[in-house]
Amino acid sequence: MGIKSFLTAQFSTVIEWADQSPNLLFYRFPAPTAEIKNASKLLVAPGQGCLLVYKGQVTAVLTEEGVFSLATDNHPFITALLKLRQGFESEHKLRIYFFRRAELTNQTWGTATPVKYVDPVYQFPVELGVHGNYAFRLTEPARFFAEVVGARAVYTAAEARDLLQGRIAQDLAAVLAAAALSTQHIDAHLGRLSAELADRLNAEFARLGFALTDFKLEGTVFDKDTQGRIRRIADTTADALAAAQGGLSYAESERLKALREAARNKNGLAAAGAQLGAGLELSHAWAGKKAETPEAPDPAAQMQKLKRLLDEGVITPEEFDAKKREWLTKL
Repeated sequence: MGIKSFLTAQFSTVIEWADQSPNLLFYRFPAPTAEIKNASKLLVAPGQGCLLVYKGQVTAVLTEEGVFSLATDNHPFITALLKLRQGFESEHKLRIYFFRRAELTNQTWGTATPVKYVDPVYQFPVELGVHGNYAFRLTEPARFFAEVVGARAVYTAAEARDLLQGRIAQDLAAVLAAAALSTQHIDAHLGRLSAELADRLNAEFARLGFALTDFKLEGTVFDKDTQGRIRRIADTTADALAAAQGGLSYAESERLKALREAARNKNGLAAAGAQLGAGLELSHAWAGKKAETPEAPDPAAQMQKLKRLLDEGVITPEEFDAKKREWLTKL
């Protein structure tokens, strides 16, 4: 240490977090030997807080902005001269940690690994990814410092996001299981799931000293196998509805579809012919679910119509006699 650096280190200083980064939650003020001199001034700006660790213990947490005077056992010059045998260092170490008191907003999150659960309606395994955004703030800086930050010089918003995401997957699986929502209904209930998941997460984070002030699930992404199952369910449902509109059961609709496919396939013509009777029956059912054959015209009524046509001169006597003989044979 040069004489100039030595002398500079002995004077009282003004301590502040001048260039606060929006991505930092905790920042340790850089003091080479952690010997903050007596009567130094501490400047805490709006949106900031300050945590003082003296002789290894948290002695103060400042949550209001302003200028504060520091009183320590480190007196300028005297400290350095008395601590010659310790390399000009004092055991009276004062470390100052600034922390972000303002809310951290619009933070994005996403599940690092797929969330796995069983669809409660269709009983098939599901894997999905979820993403969204959140906001949070430190509620108990001293607890957060002790439980999370530890001896690190800085703690970033990215590290807090990793802490959050590490707990989301398990809690989300539990929330989905309790909600008993099918894959087809999850996106319609994202608001409800967001609130329930935020409650569970906040119960855990309260023990660490911070809280979510806002938390949203914005969307889901299913794995390829789940997407295929969802498409098949949707197609089957649509086919069943279409069959019901035509008066058929789903099974009957599938039989008719198979016959049509066989008829279009050259190799399937023989099979189609072998089932012609069943196909005709289903075709009648499609038109009216085995609609009854219309009743044959009554011969007596038809002859009465012919008589009126003869009386009105629409047909000749010869035509009348010919038609009359035809209807008489059907009596």
